[in-house]
Amino acid sequence: MSKLRILYVASEINPFLQTSAVADFVRKLPQAMQERGMEIRILVPRFGLINERKNRLHEVVRLSGINIAVGDEEKPLVIKVASIPNAKLQVYFIDNEDYFHRKSVFFDKNDNFYKDNDERAIFFCKGVLETVKKLGWTPDIVHCNDWMTSLIPLYLKTTYKNDPLFQDTKTVFTIYNNSFAHQFDEDLLDKVKMMDISDSMLENLKSADFAGFIKTGAQYADAVIKAEEEVSESLNQLLEEIEKQKTVNTIEKDDNFLDSYYNLYNELVG
Repeated sequence: MSKLRILYVASEINPFLQTSAVADFVRKLPQAMQERGMEIRILVPRFGLINERKNRLHEVVRLSGINIAVGDEEKPLVIKVASIPNAKLQVYFIDNEDYFHRKSVFFDKNDNFYKDNDERAIFFCKGVLETVKKLGWTPDIVHCNDWMTSLIPLYLKTTYKNDPLFQDTKTVFTIYNNSFAHQFDEDLLDKVKMMDISDSMLENLKSADFAGFIKTGAQYADAVIKAEEEVSESLNQLLEEIEKQKTVNTIEKDDNFLDSYYNLYNELVG
C-alpha cells in the first residue's frame, strides 16, 4: 500500500506562532503521523508576527505568482517555506502584503476584530488549494483546523471536485474553542462563491459569523472533530446543533490519541 498523504491546514503552528491550542496540535500530530509512515504537508498563513529572519522563511518562487480572487479583487499569492527545528517537516506559508503583514493575528492593538478577516480566510483557503495544485501533490486527507480553514471542505466538494488531484480527497474538520463575536458584512456570500457553488449551498454561512463558518466546515467535511473536552457554553450549543446533522467525534487526549487519528485517517481513505 502506498503512503497516505495528509495535508494539515491551520491558522498557526509552533514554533512559528502560538495564540491557541491549534498551534500545539498541528505541531505534534503531523510529526507523529510522519513517524508512522505517512507523507505530510503543512500550510498556514504567514501572519506578521512571524519573524522571517529568525525562523528562516524564504520564498518559493516556483509556487508564488498566482492571483487569488476575493470578491471583485485579485490579490497576489506569495508562498514561503521554513523547516521545523529538530523535525523532518517543512511548513508552507501563505502570504499576501494586504492581508498578512500586520503585527497581529485576528485583532488589532485595540482588540478590535479585523473587518476583513473573512477575506483573509477566503484568500487563505483558496491559496492553500492552488498551492497544492502547483505542488502537483495529491492529498488523501486534508485535515482542516479552526474556523479560518472551514471553506476548504466546501471548495473541495464543489469547485475542485472534478480536479484529478482532489477527486478522492477526504476532509477532516477540527473545531476549537476560538469563537469571535463579530458579524461580517452581507457581501460575504458573494466573496465566498466560486464555480459550482449555489446560494443554497451557503445557507449555513448566511449568519456571516463564527457559527456560520463552523457549520459550513462541518457540513462539507467527511469527519468532524471537537478538539477540546471543555468548551464554552455557546460553542457547546453550536456543537449540539451540528450534531443533529452530523456526527461530531471527540478524540480523547490519552494514550490512544495518536492511534485514534491514525485509524481515523485509514478508515476515511478506506
